Amino acid sequence: MITFLAIDWASVGIKALQLILSLSILVILHEMGHFLPAKWFKCRVEKFYLFFDPWFSLFKKKIGETVYGIGWLPLGGYVKISGMIDESMDKEAMKQPAQPWEFRSKPAWQRLIIMIGGVTVNLLLGFFLFAMILWWWGENRLPMSNMKHGVAVNSISESVGIKNGDEIVSIDGKPVKDYYSLTRDIILDEVKAVQVKRDGKIISLPLPKGTIRSLIKRKQQFIEPRVYPIVDTLFPGIATFTQDTLLKDDHVLALNNTPVTFYDQYRAEMGKYKNQEVALTVLRNNKDTVIVKAKTDTLGRIGFLVIPEKVAGSYKQKFDFFPAFPAGVRKGWENLVMNVKNFKLLFTSDEVKASESLGSFMSIGNMFGAEWDWEIFWSMTALLSVVLAFMNMLPIPALDGGHVLFTLYEIITGRKPGDKFMEYAQMVGMVLLLGLMAYAIGLDFWRFLFK
Repeated sequence: MITFLAIDWASVGIKALQLILSLSILVILHEMGHFLPAKWFKCRVEKFYLFFDPWFSLFKKKIGETVYGIGWLPLGGYVKISGMIDESMDKEAMKQPAQPWEFRSKPAWQRLIIMIGGVTVNLLLGFFLFAMILWWWGENRLPMSNMKHGVAVNSISESVGIKNGDEIVSIDGKPVKDYYSLTRDIILDEVKAVQVKRDGKIISLPLPKGTIRSLIKRKQQFIEPRVYPIVDTLFPGIATFTQDTLLKDDHVLALNNTPVTFYDQYRAEMGKYKNQEVALTVLRNNKDTVIVKAKTDTLGRIGFLVIPEKVAGSYKQKFDFFPAFPAGVRKGWENLVMNVKNFKLLFTSDEVKASESLGSFMSIGNMFGAEWDWEIFWSMTALLSVVLAFMNMLPIPALDGGHVLFTLYEIITGRKPGDKFMEYAQMVGMVLLLGLMAYAIGLDFWRFLFK
């Protein structure tokens, strides 16, 4: 059970602000994608809203024929176009004869352009943001060839049969080039076997059933780079130093005179010394050997962090301004494909459970940084823009994809679905979406309260 007093409300607030700002940008631009072509084709736009406004609005102002406003329910936004069956379910207006300025009076091709405008803007925005991120900050890279000492296992990879020091060569015969894509590819491609190099020989290790589910449930990397125990970050207060102190870039050579070559060996050895004084032999400045003594805590920790990816030689690959644009499109497309695969797995995989994978705005908010970080903010906004484009194109009534499907049917067959059918389809779609949203919010609250 969660203790509310133990929650870091400052970080929760920062995450919430980032989420609201990100959603505001995405919703406004998405709805602008509908608004502009509607205006170009001489449709009357009655409302343009950021967030939903059941019962009341936080702000509204009429400019010309359109009311611009901000709702109080931050679950999306909308533009209300005259003569269109949408979230407003304005049945009375639909009973009147069609007017030249109404959506329903326009040719099917114009209505199709209006409906795909929001998704188009979200895709272009995602591509643009990824391009700017690659140009300004770059992208994390860690070639598998940089991992000179192989991999360090955890409980998941160890259960597969991988050993510390193995070199991962391929998954299902497909070469693995970069560490950061390994876990993602294992999950999305439902990999059946991992090929490793051990003692000069290639061994194929099948993944037992439940491996992929464990990776998703624990949100854990499949392996880590095997590296030397080189101090990166210190956490004051975890342990009490009784002789000297650890410094950044200290290289731990031994623990209580037992040599520890790699970080995984250090962790295994340290687990034997809980709430005890230990002596660390460290190499400082690549020349001085120093003895550091400290009392460990009840978990056997001294309070320093090694970042294996950093020690193994990860780096930021940056792009020049113009090459960043095709690279941004590629990255955006990769994320779109990832979302399609992930969605497919919800229905086809025994390993991927909706109750463990689905989440609402609470889950999304937790993906932002606990401190304001513009790289994380724009990366999340780019990702959400692509996700929003994909989700809106699902052929579900009440989503853009549902309207597009009915419009394409009209263009192909020459028969327009009746207004009554469209009303009922919209109602069914709204019920489905609200039910899914309620389910996702319920899952998040369950995790928050009991996990």
